[in-house]
Amino acid sequence: MIWHALRLPQAPAAAQARSVLARPVSRSALARIEALLARRIEERIPASYLTQRCWFAGVPLYVDERVLIPRSPIAELIERRFAPWIVTRRVRRILDLGTGSGCIAIACARAFPAARVDALDISQAALAVARLNIRRHRLQRRVRALRSDHFTALRRASYDIIVSNPPYVGRRELRGLPAEYRHEPKLGLEAGLDGLDSVRVILRDAAAHLNPGGILIVEVGNSETALRRAFPRLPFIWLSFQRGGGGVFMLERAQLATAAAGA
Repeated sequence: MIWHALRLPQAPAAAQARSVLARPVSRSALARIEALLARRIEERIPASYLTQRCWFAGVPLYVDERVLIPRSPIAELIERRFAPWIVTRRVRRILDLGTGSGCIAIACARAFPAARVDALDISQAALAVARLNIRRHRLQRRVRALRSDHFTALRRASYDIIVSNPPYVGRRELRGLPAEYRHEPKLGLEAGLDGLDSVRVILRDAAAHLNPGGILIVEVGNSETALRRAFPRLPFIWLSFQRGGGGVFMLERAQLATAAAGA
C-alpha cells in the first residue's frame, strides 16, 4: 500500500531498494499513505481493493469490489501447465467457470499460447472487470468472456481442461468469516447451506463439456469434507501445493460419469 501511495510501479529489486528507500517523502505522499492505512484498519478493506491491483500466477490484474480477490492455489497448477495430469501440447480449449476478475483464464492463456479460453461468469459486473483485464493483456483474440449460469451458454462446446474456483462457502461459515470478506461479492462466496450448490452442478454437467482425456479441476476449500461425504464413490484426486492452500480436486472425464448419475 505504501508503494501504491507513493505512486511507484511495484516493489523494487533488492539492488534498487536502497536508493528508492532513501528518497524523501513529501507531505502529500505521507497523507496518502496515512489515508490508505486508516481505511485498511478502520474499514477493514482488503489491500487489493484499496490499490485496485494484485498478482495471480505472476500476472498483474485490476481488481475492485465487483470481483473476489484472486488467491487460489490453482495458480501453481497453471504455472506447471497442469502437469502431470494432462499432455500439455495437446491442450487447445480451456474453460474457466466462474471467472471473476479473469485471473485463471488469463493465466491459462499465457501458459498455453496455442489454446483458446472461454471465461464464464453469471455476474455482468464481474465480467466487466474480466474484460478489462483481458484487454490489458491483449488477449481478446484468444480469451472470450461470456455471461453464463454454469454451462448454460455453451451448448455443445467441449474443452481439454475445465477449471473452476466456484462459490463454495456454506452459510454458517460465511457468517463467521473476518470483516474483510464482507467487501467481496457474496455471489462469489456463498453456495447454499453446505457450500456445495455450485459444485454439484459442475459435477453433474462437466463431462458433457470435456473432450476425451480431458480433466476437471475445482477448488472447494473448506467444503472438502462435505464434498467427500456427498460423493463417497467419486475418486477425487486431492492436489497438494508447495506454497500452501488445499481443497482442490482433479477428476478425469470418464470418472465424472459417476457424478452425473449421483448428482
